[in-house]
Amino acid sequence: MVAIVWFGVVSRYLLELGITWTEELARYVMIWAALLAVPVGVYRRAHIGVELLFRALPEDLRRGLALLLDLLGLAFFLFLFVYGIGMARSGAQQYATIFGMTMLVPFASVPVSALLAALQTVVVILRDRDLESRAATDGMGQLP
Repeated sequence: MVAIVWFGVVSRYLLELGITWTEELARYVMIWAALLAVPVGVYRRAHIGVELLFRALPEDLRRGLALLLDLLGLAFFLFLFVYGIGMARSGAQQYATIFGMTMLVPFASVPVSALLAALQTVVVILRDRDLESRAATDGMGQLP
């Protein structure tokens, strides 16, 4: 994305060329990159949360709350996936201003990232469950 923006700046101000597609392409790449970062954040548990309150809770309550929040997140991502499919379908009838491509490509970032985030949420739930079972057997496993 940085290369696309730099190419647009250089072509416009140094070469005095009227290349207009760089801004639109950079916007769509940024949308995809931002939304594809969501599943990574889910896997790493790097999203914004109230850690101070969470860490002050007893271990059993913390485990239950973590599972509840993961299940709520999973429900949200599945809802976003279903909604995103409808949004992407509606984008098939809309066209980008400069490229002329259908908006299906940028809009598809919503269901794709939502599905990946839902899958990562399931992975996190299973990982936490595995840590709990290891902690019960050897006393060394810890939950986040």
